[in-house]
Amino acid sequence: MQLKIGHWTGDGTGVTVIVPPGGTIASGEVRGGAPATREFALLDPTRLVDRVDAVVLSGGSALGLAAGDGVARALWEQGRGFPTPAGAVPIVVGMSLFDASVAGTPPTAADGRAALEAATTELTQGRVGAGTGATVGKWRGGFSPGGLGIAHGTAGEASVVVVAVANAWGDVIGPGGEVLNAAGDPGLAPVPRFGMTNTTLAVVATDARLSKTDCFLLAQSGHTGYARALNPAHSRYDGDAVVSLATGEREADLDLLRATVTEVTAGAIRRAIAPGPSQR
Repeated sequence: MQLKIGHWTGDGTGVTVIVPPGGTIASGEVRGGAPATREFALLDPTRLVDRVDAVVLSGGSALGLAAGDGVARALWEQGRGFPTPAGAVPIVVGMSLFDASVAGTPPTAADGRAALEAATTELTQGRVGAGTGATVGKWRGGFSPGGLGIAHGTAGEASVVVVAVANAWGDVIGPGGEVLNAAGDPGLAPVPRFGMTNTTLAVVATDARLSKTDCFLLAQSGHTGYARALNPAHSRYDGDAVVSLATGEREADLDLLRATVTEVTAGAIRRAIAPGPSQR
């Protein structure tokens, strides 16, 4: 699966761009109560366009969605996008999380372009890109570092990669129910003390051959992974969202694939705070 990922890492914030191969089918679902998104409505299975050219994850809440403009303009300059009589229109979906850059300098269109230009098949995780300013465990009154995690899995012949940014109101939970994040780190810069300072984001990618409706079901399974790895998840104060991508090289059993996506998504969230080899 030729998936490329690029990061721009700034001062307490950042941008991550996921670039799938041309023709990749996509859908997604929001379950958190406070989302910040770009072009998410077209991911509904009933909408006309079924493909995306890039997914942009960024800090800066709604202000950070500007990063997607830089990515879209760069892809347009390359002639990539949905064909129209006037030329190609890049389909760039964006999801942003709330970090301290809201009170400083949120990511810009230029930062999104920089992340796109840095895209490579090498996968980097930790406090990079969109995970730079992420924090978790805020429902307890404190917070500890979040980040960006990557996990892999297989379902028969099909492979799955999940990129997740954990910036949750809740704690990150291990397979046995244990809390994985620290109680709080006094060395971290403070974040604004009100509810909507959160959001966990994930991009689920598979080389399976799926329809747009299948991809929507895959996104739902990603949210099941949230419920396994975050407590609480999907609160009114989170903008929790999942985008799923299918590149279409291999046949796969959808239900087996969904079960795998659930586990791999949970693994990616856990790796966001404890990076290691990008396996579940």
